Amino acid sequence: MSDAEGDDTPAAPAGGPMDINQALQEVLKTALIHDGLARGLHEAAKALDKRQAHMCILANNCDEAMYVKLVEALCAEHNIDLLKVDDNKKLGEWAGLCKIDREGKARKVVACSCVVVKDYGKESQALDILHEYFKSKR
Repeated sequence: MSDAEGDDTPAAPAGGPMDINQALQEVLKTALIHDGLARGLHEAAKALDKRQAHMCILANNCDEAMYVKLVEALCAEHNIDLLKVDDNKKLGEWAGLCKIDREGKARKVVACSCVVVKDYGKESQALDILHEYFKSKR
């Protein structure tokens, strides 16, 4: 029973700081609620080219080299923060490309290699953590 209760608590436990993946997951969830995500190459490329993007997340296990080159080039050209995550299935789940069953587990997860945040929704501690991470990378 305690395992299920752990899923309902905030991403950062009271005892420890939030890591970058937890912060990213929370920011993506908030952006999804506020309809601020562009998922997939077509939507992401349009948002990046129109300079509507605040941040771009790219999966490391993307198998198409030109896909990665295009996203990286658009981010570099328009000075948009780029964050790389390990797994495209995990990124798809975080971006809401899945069904949630009765137990709260993600089912039928669709892989997504690129997600762009166009609208954060609201300010949060997780967003501050991501901004600090990008400042330290510059």
